[in-house]
Amino acid sequence: MTHATDPAAALRRLADRLAPLVAPRTIVTDPDTIAPLLTDWRRRFHGAATLLLAPASVAEVQAIVDIAREERVPLVPQGGNSSMVGGATPPGDGRAAILSLRRLSRLRALDPDAGLAVAEAGVILSDLHAAALAQRRRFPLSLGAKGVATVGGLVSTNAGGTQVLRFGTMRALVAGVEAVLPDGSLYDGLSALKKDNRGYDLDQLLVGAEGTLGVVTAATLRLVPAVAARCAAWVGIASPAAALTLLRRFQRATPALESFELLPAESLGAVLTHIPGTRSPLTGDHPWHVLLEVTADTPDDDPAALVERVLAAAFADGVAADATLAASEAQAKAFWRIRESISDAERATGPAAQHDISVPVEAMPRFMVEAAAACDARFPGTRASGFGHLGDGNVHFHVRAAPCTDPAHWYAEQVPVVSAFVHDLVVAAGGSISAEHGIGQMKRRELERLGPPARLWALRAIKRAFDPDELFNPGKLVTLAPDAPIQ
Repeated sequence: MTHATDPAAALRRLADRLAPLVAPRTIVTDPDTIAPLLTDWRRRFHGAATLLLAPASVAEVQAIVDIAREERVPLVPQGGNSSMVGGATPPGDGRAAILSLRRLSRLRALDPDAGLAVAEAGVILSDLHAAALAQRRRFPLSLGAKGVATVGGLVSTNAGGTQVLRFGTMRALVAGVEAVLPDGSLYDGLSALKKDNRGYDLDQLLVGAEGTLGVVTAATLRLVPAVAARCAAWVGIASPAAALTLLRRFQRATPALESFELLPAESLGAVLTHIPGTRSPLTGDHPWHVLLEVTADTPDDDPAALVERVLAAAFADGVAADATLAASEAQAKAFWRIRESISDAERATGPAAQHDISVPVEAMPRFMVEAAAACDARFPGTRASGFGHLGDGNVHFHVRAAPCTDPAHWYAEQVPVVSAFVHDLVVAAGGSISAEHGIGQMKRRELERLGPPARLWALRAIKRAFDPDELFNPGKLVTLAPDAPIQ
């Protein structure tokens, strides 16, 4: 990679050259404004930057990319700064400028008949939800950070969430992408063609690229009819194996099963302890819990009756031990608040090595039990457990530090060893070390260690073709120099 000879001077020249081309608000040098953007959501990664660029138009993005390329200034695209893997945190050497897409916040179009919305990169997910609902449509992807996560970040990380079971990840929900490429050109793929056989699918190449191949400025997104009725149920079960049996029964009974979340009793306990206003949905104690949701697109369907019927059979043969159905929308939201608060609650319990991984669905119950036991045996005093989206094999697998462990020592010395052990178990099970959070900088070395050679060769070849000087989100996902330091 070719660096600017004097990074500080290059940043000053970039700001000076941009000044006559962009609005004054686009160029930010105030340290207090920049400071909150230098640390990731988990507070694991800390960068340095003296220049924040916040364009309000695609033309401004192009101007920034053009001049940054000429000045050899790396750009770190950032949306809601909710990355779980340090994917939007600038390098620690201060040579990069942060490129915030938050001001690109227009919903350019929403066509309820076509079932499509064109949203700019800075549109917040919850705002997109509200706009679609006003047209009796919905964007069927949701996650705990919906109040801060932006469309550009969701596209760039191929976000998942709790409705993947029925509708898929962002990759399935993106019908087109607009992006500024490293040479400053604008790729416009927003037309959402049903058939387009002109070679490589550039839209899908940009989805999940984590800002390393282009700056996503807008996306055409697929909408589905608004929910006419839904039934959320909380089920107490004995084991993950029983949960898989229950999942298969619901899948046979209906194509409208949208979510099937599995969590252990200790995750529920962490939420009840650390998240005010939460209460257990069931009165008894159960080692494992399932939160499931079935929806209906028309008023004629009755999802509650279907859920009751499947659960009645599950009770009869011992697959499920207890259950309650949400009696109101407020109660359904209370169920989901528990699920969406697990990460916050577990963070409050103390330091942990957190892993977003996936394994084949059929292997997930066994993996959750055996991997936790293996970690507890290998690292005495720690406590391992997993929760996640059973329907798509996505496990959020956490290994919590032993009591009184110094957090600085834990993250610097022990977490790399723990994570390597967990990732080895994942690969042995035929899984992936990243399910929905991406690689960012946190998992880059592990991808280099464990990634199949053909995949790594292809990733580097694509990066080299698009961004040979590594000016787009340097140090994330993949580098052209495998031994490059984590910033």
